[in-house]
Amino acid sequence: MKTLLFGAWVLFYVSVLLAARKMWSGKYVRSPLARAAFMNMVTSTELTGQEVQEWYRCCPDMLGEMVRPLFLQSQLDTDTQAFLQQSAEKSGWLFTQLYHSFFSTIFSPIISRTSINGFLGRGSMFVFSRNQFQSLLKIETDWRGEKLLDLGAGDGGITDIMSSYFREIYVTEVSLPMKWQLQRKNYRLLEIDEWHRTGFKFDLISCLNLLDRCDEPLELLKDIKEALVPGSGRLILAVVLPFQPYVETGGKWVRPKTHLQVKGNTWEEQVTNLSQDVFQTIGFKVEAVTRLPYLCEGDMNQDYYVLDDAVFVLRPQD
Repeated sequence: MKTLLFGAWVLFYVSVLLAARKMWSGKYVRSPLARAAFMNMVTSTELTGQEVQEWYRCCPDMLGEMVRPLFLQSQLDTDTQAFLQQSAEKSGWLFTQLYHSFFSTIFSPIISRTSINGFLGRGSMFVFSRNQFQSLLKIETDWRGEKLLDLGAGDGGITDIMSSYFREIYVTEVSLPMKWQLQRKNYRLLEIDEWHRTGFKFDLISCLNLLDRCDEPLELLKDIKEALVPGSGRLILAVVLPFQPYVETGGKWVRPKTHLQVKGNTWEEQVTNLSQDVFQTIGFKVEAVTRLPYLCEGDMNQDYYVLDDAVFVLRPQD
């Protein structure tokens, strides 16, 4: 009898998930809190050329005069396409996705989504390709720097893209399961309260989609500025727009201690406001900015998830 009941429960669980997949197969679902908790949803099966263009669309005339000449137009490339294809294939692994969904349902009230993804080995992110990284930093394939620091590196997927250009790779991460993955890749792990007190400087610090997920974003930017090599050090920073800050604590999402005000209704207006009123105040000068999709591997509901990113290259000023 117990076996029959368990089998019936599994069948019911599967049917609910499949029904949810059908229900969520619409083009977009938008909610500020839901977006903060996870991501806006776009299915690969419905992806069109026009939607891809929206991922990279910018109206330069709407940017401020200072920012306008610094904008770099990006586009879908082979590395991005490969990530989308890989995500679509993983989304189709039915029994793997069932296990992931069951695990997430049980532990999401007490464990952060990042840690759950770390345990399951899923949820890899994609921000830029190697070619896009080189274009933003204006470097060649054979260029090499000394020290890279990737703040909030997650599973190290994006770190891998940047690591081939540097001799020493340092990372930070809060989630313990993600730390294990980073250590398996032999990256040098620094604690979140010590990376800016190491006694040495970094040639590049990456802060990708972290500004809206930390308690004190302005203090973070100040610490980054002090940790860069004077003169040649750079910060590559990605921020999701529209800017909606939330911090994940356990299985809950709460507002950060310090609220960073980003003004503007459009992507271009918020990019201009960040460049002129936030970064300049801290002591950064924008060297380049582009618009890229912030992609994440999907699940039973979607092949992948996508948000709008603004990616900046910033140089500290005295």
